[in-house]
Amino acid sequence: MSQSDPTNSECVDYLERIVYLLDNELDEAECSEVRVHLEECGPCLHKYDLERTVKAVVARSCSESAPDGLRDRVLMQVRQVQVRITES
Repeated sequence: MSQSDPTNSECVDYLERIVYLLDNELDEAECSEVRVHLEECGPCLHKYDLERTVKAVVARSCSESAPDGLRDRVLMQVRQVQVRITES
């Protein structure tokens, strides 16, 4: 089942399911099916690796806290917008 073109209809289906695989939203049978495809299809495996890397970078970035000064300025801006909306 080796694929050289990740745009064919079979690969499109697997590429859509990669996101669910990364989020642990597939049952074990579907996980196995996607993993088998990834072992046999280099372009899909490359896309999977890219998606996994992006997800890891975003997760790592989201764990950092904003500096207090920035946080205070953003909260002030949000409150100003809320006041303008309620006055309208």
